[in-house]
Amino acid sequence: MASSNGATKNIRKPKPWKHPQPITMSQLSKMREEFWDTAPHYGGQKEIWDALRVAAESEEALAKAIVESAGIIVSNADLTLCYDERGAKYELPKYVLSEPTNLIQDN
Repeated sequence: MASSNGATKNIRKPKPWKHPQPITMSQLSKMREEFWDTAPHYGGQKEIWDALRVAAESEEALAKAIVESAGIIVSNADLTLCYDERGAKYELPKYVLSEPTNLIQDN
Protein backbone atom coordinates (compact mmCIF):
# COMPACT_ATOMS: atom_id res chain seq x y z
CA MET A 1 0.00 0.00 0.00
CA ALA A 2 1.12 3.53 -0.59
CA SER A 3 0.93 6.45 1.76
CA SER A 4 -1.93 8.90 1.43
CA ASN A 5 -0.14 10.95 -1.23
CA GLY A 6 0.26 7.88 -3.42
CA ALA A 7 4.00 7.40 -2.96
CA THR A 8 5.93 5.37 -0.46
CA LYS A 9 9.06 7.09 0.74
CA ASN A 10 12.38 5.39 0.30
CA ILE A 11 13.49 3.87 3.55
CA ARG A 12 16.95 4.58 4.89
CA LYS A 13 18.92 3.99 8.05
CA PRO A 14 18.88 6.84 10.59
CA LYS A 15 21.64 9.42 10.43
CA PRO A 16 24.67 8.54 12.57
CA TRP A 17 23.88 8.93 16.24
CA LYS A 18 25.69 8.56 19.53
CA HIS A 19 24.50 6.80 22.69
CA PRO A 20 24.98 8.86 25.90
CA GLN A 21 27.72 6.42 27.02
CA PRO A 22 29.79 3.97 24.97
CA ILE A 23 27.72 0.80 24.62
CA THR A 24 28.49 -2.83 23.74
CA MET A 25 26.60 -4.88 21.17
CA SER A 26 25.19 -7.12 23.93
CA GLN A 27 23.89 -4.04 25.82
CA LEU A 28 22.39 -2.70 22.59
CA SER A 29 20.76 -6.08 21.87
CA LYS A 30 19.25 -6.13 25.37
CA MET A 31 17.83 -2.62 24.88
CA ARG A 32 16.35 -3.67 21.54
CA GLU A 33 14.74 -6.80 23.01
CA GLU A 34 13.22 -4.76 25.84
CA PHE A 35 11.81 -2.25 23.36
CA TRP A 36 10.25 -4.88 21.09
CA ASP A 37 8.84 -6.80 24.08
CA THR A 38 7.08 -3.69 25.40
CA ALA A 39 6.25 -1.84 22.15
CA PRO A 40 2.75 -3.35 21.64
CA HIS A 41 1.74 -2.03 25.08
CA TYR A 42 2.06 1.53 23.78
CA GLY A 43 -0.88 1.00 21.44
CA GLY A 44 -1.33 0.08 17.81
CA GLN A 45 -1.61 -3.40 16.38
CA LYS A 46 0.76 -6.24 17.24
CA GLU A 47 0.94 -7.20 13.55
CA ILE A 48 2.21 -3.72 12.66
CA TRP A 49 4.80 -3.81 15.48
CA ASP A 50 5.94 -7.24 14.20
CA ALA A 51 6.23 -5.91 10.63
CA LEU A 52 8.18 -2.86 11.86
CA ARG A 53 10.57 -5.11 13.76
CA VAL A 54 11.29 -7.24 10.69
CA ALA A 55 11.67 -4.08 8.58
CA ALA A 56 14.02 -2.53 11.15
CA GLU A 57 16.20 -5.64 11.09
CA SER A 58 16.24 -5.91 7.27
CA GLU A 59 18.11 -4.29 4.42
CA GLU A 60 16.46 -1.15 3.07
CA ALA A 61 14.88 -2.67 -0.08
CA LEU A 62 13.30 -5.52 1.89
CA ALA A 63 12.22 -3.10 4.63
CA LYS A 64 10.38 -1.01 2.03
CA ALA A 65 8.56 -4.09 0.70
CA ILE A 66 7.56 -5.15 4.23
CA VAL A 67 6.29 -1.68 5.10
CA GLU A 68 4.30 -1.45 1.86
CA SER A 69 2.73 -4.88 2.22
CA ALA A 70 1.71 -4.15 5.84
CA GLY A 71 0.06 -0.87 4.82
CA ILE A 72 2.36 1.18 7.05
CA ILE A 73 2.50 4.91 6.35
CA VAL A 74 6.08 6.10 6.73
CA SER A 75 6.27 9.64 8.08
CA ASN A 76 10.07 9.69 8.55
CA ALA A 77 12.16 7.83 5.96
CA ASP A 78 14.32 6.32 8.74
CA LEU A 79 11.19 4.61 10.23
CA THR A 80 11.39 6.59 13.48
CA LEU A 81 7.77 7.70 12.95
CA CYS A 82 5.12 5.63 11.19
CA TYR A 83 1.35 5.22 11.21
CA ASP A 84 -0.97 2.37 10.34
CA GLU A 85 -3.99 2.76 8.07
CA ARG A 86 -6.21 3.46 11.09
CA GLY A 87 -4.01 6.37 12.15
CA ALA A 88 -2.27 4.69 15.10
CA LYS A 89 1.20 6.13 15.70
CA TYR A 90 4.35 4.00 15.93
CA GLU A 91 7.56 5.63 17.17
CA LEU A 92 10.82 3.69 16.88
CA PRO A 93 13.97 4.74 18.73
CA LYS A 94 17.12 4.96 16.62
CA TYR A 95 18.77 2.20 18.66
CA VAL A 96 16.44 -0.42 17.14
CA LEU A 97 17.21 0.82 13.62
CA SER A 98 21.01 1.18 13.57
CA GLU A 99 24.16 1.04 15.67
CA PRO A 100 25.54 4.09 17.46
CA THR A 101 28.85 5.63 16.50
CA ASN A 102 30.24 4.82 19.95
CA LEU A 103 29.61 1.07 19.88
CA ILE A 104 32.42 -0.75 21.70
CA GLN A 105 33.62 -4.35 21.81
CA ASP A 106 32.07 -6.74 24.34
CA ASN A 107 34.57 -7.91 26.95
